[in-house]
Amino acid sequence: MKLLVTGGAGYVGSVCAAHLVDAGHDVTVLDDLSTGHADAVPDGAEFVKGDVGEAADDLLADGVDGVLHFAARSLVGESVQRPELYWQGNVVASLRLLEAIRRHGTPRLVFSSTAATYGEPEQVPIREDAPARPTNPYGASKLAIDNMITSYAVAHGLAGVSLRYFNVAGAHGRFGERHVVETHLIPIVLQVASGDRESMQIYGDDWPTPDGTCVRDYIHVDDLAEAHLLALAHAEPGRHAVYNLGSGTGFSVREVVEACRAVTGHPIPTVVAPRRSGDPAVLVASSEAAAAALGWRPTRTDLATIVGDAWRFTQLRHGVGPAGPAQRPSATRTPRATVDLARCPLVSLSTDCGGSPGHGVGHRWSRRLIRGACDAGSDVAPARGAGRRVFSAAVSGAAPARRSGRRAARSGGCPPRRGRAASR
Repeated sequence: MKLLVTGGAGYVGSVCAAHLVDAGHDVTVLDDLSTGHADAVPDGAEFVKGDVGEAADDLLADGVDGVLHFAARSLVGESVQRPELYWQGNVVASLRLLEAIRRHGTPRLVFSSTAATYGEPEQVPIREDAPARPTNPYGASKLAIDNMITSYAVAHGLAGVSLRYFNVAGAHGRFGERHVVETHLIPIVLQVASGDRESMQIYGDDWPTPDGTCVRDYIHVDDLAEAHLLALAHAEPGRHAVYNLGSGTGFSVREVVEACRAVTGHPIPTVVAPRRSGDPAVLVASSEAAAAALGWRPTRTDLATIVGDAWRFTQLRHGVGPAGPAQRPSATRTPRATVDLARCPLVSLSTDCGGSPGHGVGHRWSRRLIRGACDAGSDVAPARGAGRRVFSAAVSGAAPARRSGRRAARSGGCPPRRGRAASR
């Protein structure tokens, strides 16, 4: 299938894009790199740098079989302090994406939602019929998008699936977690092992759990990516399905720390701090519905595997150890051009990269709208990322974009920035 992956230069999005490429799909990644990384785009995927609200309309115009939507802001604390960023960057941007999907008849949408939509649950494991009562603007913005997808499925026949989950961990070779602001437990603990932190804090050791520390659900990022592919295959026209994803059991903070100590061989000092207000003792999702409807069952559920993959990625980022098979691009893949939608006016590129029309070394540029170079030279310069091979696409003499009603070719300047294609 021909697919658009928004936020595909981020942690979860890049791993999912890599799985899609490996499965033989034609993948375009859209990301503004505000939190993502250009070198996280997998070989074989076309990369477009731009905003969801500004770029999706053109990217869907040529016909796309489905969208996997990861682009979002996702910091709970920031959402409380600056909620406007989440209503604009998550909700408004997603509405513009849905409108582009409706206009161009894109049949499928898989949305990377969150279990934060449930707030503080009354029962665990959390089922899909649990009350949705988010306790912060981040969770509320994701719930609003879920509600929008439901309405578009009913009114316009969209085949939609939302996947809700808590803590993603692990890595897929060179694709892993590297947030500028890190809030997730496993990478924080590994930062101690790698020397980036002196110790890690445990918020309360007197919770009503077996060892007194909070219990959380962890899902390996590869299992999560496989769930997105299954959701894409099982999406039904006119229906919006919502599935929770998780282990069904969970691990305590102390169990995570002990697993990290065992994997890294580092003592990992800990400091017990007071409880944080609003932290539930246990948060675990039930995946029974996903297992029944999608056939999804996580296979990488032990902490040793999750932490081991995350630690290998951490070592790779520090220049230590091999990346594993995912670092080495397949010989059958053809890397695609990187396009920056924020730098230059639009042009229409109607040639292939060699050979007969439509059959040029794996690149099909037919009527692809991209931004050309702003200077006298006419190459689209690819972003340089570690481990990525990219081409410069010559666009000299390309005709202006025909769709002047929405995005005419501009002789100077760029359209205003709206919804951001930030990475999850």
